[in-house]
Amino acid sequence: MKKIGFLSFGHWSAGAGSQTRSASDVLHQSIDLAVAAEELGADGAYFRVHHFARQLGSPFPLLAAVGAKTSTIEIGTGVIDMRYVNPFGFVEDAGAADLIADGRLQLGISRGSPEQVIDGWRYFGFAPDEGETDADMARRHTALTLELLKGEGFAQPNPQPMFPNPPGLLRLEPHSEGLRDRIWWGSGTRATAEWTARQGMNLMSSTLLTEDTGVPFHRLQAEQIHLFREEWARHDWGREPRVSVSRSIFALVDERDHAYFGMRGRDAGDQVGIIDGTTARFGKSYAAEPDELIEQLREDEAIAAADTLLLTVPNQLGVEYNAHVLESILTHVAPALGWR
Repeated sequence: MKKIGFLSFGHWSAGAGSQTRSASDVLHQSIDLAVAAEELGADGAYFRVHHFARQLGSPFPLLAAVGAKTSTIEIGTGVIDMRYVNPFGFVEDAGAADLIADGRLQLGISRGSPEQVIDGWRYFGFAPDEGETDADMARRHTALTLELLKGEGFAQPNPQPMFPNPPGLLRLEPHSEGLRDRIWWGSGTRATAEWTARQGMNLMSSTLLTEDTGVPFHRLQAEQIHLFREEWARHDWGREPRVSVSRSIFALVDERDHAYFGMRGRDAGDQVGIIDGTTARFGKSYAAEPDELIEQLREDEAIAAADTLLLTVPNQLGVEYNAHVLESILTHVAPALGWR
């Protein structure tokens, strides 16, 4: 059995064929797609977070709205760039959103991806300490966030407060019990996967790894997952970890599917490129008729190793079509692979 959800990049543009022509369109349609996905029996609604881009940038209002409109589906991010995050504000916002959703948040965080602007985190008031890199700063923000999420008191109360205080040091409120165990790190390498396990975070791996050893992407990703689980077993975190991978997967079941994605599945393969000066390997997209698609997916070692699969959806094609994409996988593909 496998949890299956969607991952939306939340694009909007006024281009021909786009059904998300404004930020308002994307936000409302994101909520509607989460509701539709829950009705179809999907397990998760996840959203990318990018700053200075015509994409979703402020996650917690959206997550809270989705939480209020749904009742069972997991709600998450993939990922929040921790270089931009004030841990104290993050913990308050996340606690509120998680309580609205009755404990369904699954928050993917990370160092972030290539940016729209140079050192965008500086505009948010952050800068690395002396001797730090921006990646070090992201990990510093993360360490404090994880500590605050424990819900332990740390702030000295005012002896003459405006409102009565409980005894002892005060914590951030509202606190959502258990959210600390539902934090995921978006890992791009095998080494950071092991680091993730040492921090007691779940592993979120995408269709991009910022290293290349010459083996197929799915095999390198499966190795990353194996190393994560090996490292996790060396620590006493008191729970089993979770691992997600994301994929672009399209079952070609009608004329629209063939028109949009029929060519994508032909001769599809991994791609190798350079990001921020580092060699990176990109996983392939899958697009085929269900029987062929099932056979292709059987060979994906990383999907087999993960407990959660996030389907990247073309959000600009609208809610109705993206619900169809999800339903096609849930109906025609997942049962044959034992995912349902």
